[in-house]
Amino acid sequence: MIGEVLAGIALVNSAHKQIKQLVNNVSDIGGLAKHIDQLFEGEKQIQKNRIDANNSVLSIKSVAEETINAKLAQEKMQEIATMVNMRFGPGTWQGIINERARRIQEQKEIEREAMLKRRREQQQLAENIKTMGIVVMSLVAFVVLATGLFLFNSHSR
Repeated sequence: MIGEVLAGIALVNSAHKQIKQLVNNVSDIGGLAKHIDQLFEGEKQIQKNRIDANNSVLSIKSVAEETINAKLAQEKMQEIATMVNMRFGPGTWQGIINERARRIQEQKEIEREAMLKRRREQQQLAENIKTMGIVVMSLVAFVVLATGLFLFNSHSR
């Protein structure tokens, strides 16, 4: 887990450094976007590991490190937000944050709809199997009954 925390803060630091270089020289928008994405991913890893550590018996050992890493990540994110807003205009960073949140929510909705569709298909399959079972059992009962009646009628003569 400590390796994951270190990976998160290393990703934040690396992305922060690259973004600082690219913001002033916006010749590579794709590179800037990639590093902003890495910044978010690193911060996400730090937060996830911090939450996971709170559920761990061993978390006392690394609470200070996790807390400081989370604060450092927040500081770096704020610094980048300020730099992006200064370079591209007020509200640019918030626009990025809002668009990212919208896309994440949209993806969650797509995944939820897919899960509901799979669940409906499974229920439909179960209903079809149940119906087929009833039909087969009815057919077997009919054959047994018809055979019994045929045998009964042939012995009665």
